[in-house]
Amino acid sequence: MLKPLTTTLTLLTLGLNPPAATTGATETTTTTTGTITTGTDTSATGTITTRSSTTRTGATRTGTTETGEAETVTTGATGIRTTATRTTGRAAQAWTPCPNDKIGMECTDLQVPVDWRKPDGRKITLKLGRLKATGPGPSKGSVLLAYGGPGAPGIALTQTAAANWWTDLRKRMDIVTWDTRGYGEQHQGLSTGLQCAWTRIPIPDSPADDADFGRLSDTNRGYAEACRLKDPELFANMSSADQARDMEAIRKALGDDKLNFYGASYAGFYGQSYARLFPGNVRTMVLDGTWSHSAPDWTTELVEMAKSNEQHMQRFFTWCATNDCRDIPALWRKVIARAARTPIPTKTPNVAYRTRDLQSFALFLARQGPSAWPKLAEAIRKSADGDASDFVPARGARYPDQTTGVTECTDWPRFATRKEQIATTKRVLQAAPNTGTANTLASGTLSCIGWPVPVTNPPAPLPKGLPPLLGAGAWGESDAVDRVLSQVPGSTTIHHDGPGHTLYGTNPCARTHINRYFTNATLPPKKTAC
Repeated sequence: MLKPLTTTLTLLTLGLNPPAATTGATETTTTTTGTITTGTDTSATGTITTRSSTTRTGATRTGTTETGEAETVTTGATGIRTTATRTTGRAAQAWTPCPNDKIGMECTDLQVPVDWRKPDGRKITLKLGRLKATGPGPSKGSVLLAYGGPGAPGIALTQTAAANWWTDLRKRMDIVTWDTRGYGEQHQGLSTGLQCAWTRIPIPDSPADDADFGRLSDTNRGYAEACRLKDPELFANMSSADQARDMEAIRKALGDDKLNFYGASYAGFYGQSYARLFPGNVRTMVLDGTWSHSAPDWTTELVEMAKSNEQHMQRFFTWCATNDCRDIPALWRKVIARAARTPIPTKTPNVAYRTRDLQSFALFLARQGPSAWPKLAEAIRKSADGDASDFVPARGARYPDQTTGVTECTDWPRFATRKEQIATTKRVLQAAPNTGTANTLASGTLSCIGWPVPVTNPPAPLPKGLPPLLGAGAWGESDAVDRVLSQVPGSTTIHHDGPGHTLYGTNPCARTHINRYFTNATLPPKKTAC
């Protein structure tokens, strides 16, 4: 939704163009035909056999799999060991070569309910793609992967930008992806699409008064209704939790006993949603370059997001101290104070920037690291002289913008009143005086005020009973993933002390650790750096 926000799919533009431990907790799933009761979700349809396990504080989790085979997960310096099995009794999917395939990918169609609360109601089609394991032995199972966006086309990306990512993992496991519900032809997706205009508009300004708040609500609703009226039922069922329920249907269609999932960027929210809905069905899960959708207090998480942005600027200021731009921190504060009073003009006709615009563009450059910092310093100097032209993007939108938030507005809390928005903004500004609310969901969800469907998948803590998970991320992202995984004993996050967005595709060190986790269920040591 929000282009400069780190949770959007930078991968897509790059590729197609850049805690307390649980003691004595018991989990039980009972055989059901027609409706599965797993964890906290009772909406998926199908058949599952009995499973029970016990989670204990400490190093080992033991239990029995669906077929009665013993399962052991051990955490420690050497990682974890898991024995997984597969369920049976479901008709196999019919796989055929994917449309325009050039890499040996085969596809199949999977019918799922448009509304998982109505399993016998209208169905939509998910297009699945699979790269079968290439090793000499039998496949050790499937890894389901999603690239984020939301709406990134899993099949197209796996065939193009990410085609070489999975070569080593594919030697031992099948690689499976899908085009997510609602994001059809306009997103290069092959699943049932929502026929929206997907309009990109500048991120709204903070409302100046209650009347402004009301106008913003009506404006947002107008944009949303143009999309909703095309297919009201699908529009209302586009959250990350709906994607997670689709993932569960995919797992069962593949015949896999447990889910192995790789979620990059926004797809990390699909993973967190799945973990809440189906905790007993997770074998391994990697959250790469994502943020927390599992915070117990959402305002506190917004503040943490802002602190991360502030840290990006502080890295830049530290660099300036030894690179002939010691004056920049003071100049920056003058620039954003001036822009708060009067927008700073540019040489581009009809373009002038307020404080949050400049903060957003500055963060975009600060996140890129030392290669972009000289440009940022020069842009700040010129802005201090009254010309913000160096912040104008070379291509694309001239203001920080976002697309129709069909998924985002069902995933993230929105302000109910201007009073609430002011109170939250005050806390964010105290934590991040140089970057404010820019590139956080405190500003990104302003376009969700007045949305015609409610937040159906709000952030919530992860449940007990999950196996150890693996996170990965560059600056800022790894800290956010840490906040998620701190809720799951034994989990580990791979940290990259540098710029970037997601690690698997560009960082061989991280890729090696992630592949080992998927194939052998072995976690890297704590505090692993790549």
